[in-house]
Amino acid sequence: MMVNNSTDCREILQIITSCNNVVNKRRDKAGPGEVSSLSREERRRRRRATQKYRTAHATRERIRVEAFNVAFAELRKLLPTLPPDKKLSKIEILRLAICYIAYLNHVLDA
Repeated sequence: MMVNNSTDCREILQIITSCNNVVNKRRDKAGPGEVSSLSREERRRRRRATQKYRTAHATRERIRVEAFNVAFAELRKLLPTLPPDKKLSKIEILRLAICYIAYLNHVLDA
């Protein structure tokens, strides 16, 4: 690019200076003592340490556990046990379900 007069030089210098200011502002956003070029793992670790992230994660976990418990309750209703109101652990429910499915399969094969 050919520069003909001092006005063009000033315009180009102004553009270059403004670009440098943008870069410096981005670096300044990182905050005092922080390096803006954190690794992916460090950024993830910092994000996960925030209260907002922990609250959202705890909420998702509660929803997941509740859905899990509802599914076990529904499965428990389908399984025959004596006495019918006997309290079973989750592993006992799964074992009983496996045995019941095997029994139903045997009945269908016969």
